[in-house]
Amino acid sequence: MNGPLLVLALLVTRELTFETPEACPAFYGVLTTVTLALPPPMLNETLDLVEATNAEKVALEKIQDCFAEKGLVNRLNHLRITVIYSLPALTYS
Repeated sequence: MNGPLLVLALLVTRELTFETPEACPAFYGVLTTVTLALPPPMLNETLDLVEATNAEKVALEKIQDCFAEKGLVNRLNHLRITVIYSLPALTYS
């Protein structure tokens, strides 16, 4: 219980902040690339923008493979639902 209280205290005192406006474009870029199962060079290029480690790249490639197994309609629905339910990140700035 002490861990969450510490994080909350740091957030309240603004010692721990998140760069939300800067993080949103990167998040949606990676999300779109993974969800739509775009070619691996595009995924690597997108992940290079956020300085992802090799382990993170391998993990996201595996997730992307799962999306590739689903049909295009399912991938588009997942992307649409994710964007709709995280609208505050799009409008924050």
